[in-house]
Amino acid sequence: MSMEPTSVEANKRLIRALYEDCINTRELDRLDSLVAPDFVGARGERGPREFRAGIEAVLTGFPGVRFEIHDLFGEGDRVAARWTFRATHRGRFAGLAPTNADVIQEGHVIYQLRAGRIVHAWLQADRLGVLQQIGAIPRSFADARPDRPL
Repeated sequence: MSMEPTSVEANKRLIRALYEDCINTRELDRLDSLVAPDFVGARGERGPREFRAGIEAVLTGFPGVRFEIHDLFGEGDRVAARWTFRATHRGRFAGLAPTNADVIQEGHVIYQLRAGRIVHAWLQADRLGVLQQIGAIPRSFADARPDRPL
């Protein structure tokens, strides 16, 4: 099913607003208007509440996080975003105590939209790089030793 260019442009504006007007500004109450009740995420999370919980986990571990969008491409009912986030690890993240390490993460997300809301997201992000930057695992497997857990 093809969409008119204005719909693709509207979807791209919605995804840009997700990052710039919602996540970067910490106005997470806006998520209810951006994420559909039947949303399904990359790890199986469902609905706006679980979408928000994922963002809150990042904001807890990296309270100063800012996302920079490099590219937005749209076709049909999908928008692809390429972004970088920069932050300092100042809170618990993935069960790990804060390290005050500066972190840079790159990611790509393909969003599917319907009726002006996000219904699906497929995320590929450099989570390994983040864990290495905060010291949770060695920066290289050459640094791993049998006496030191990964």
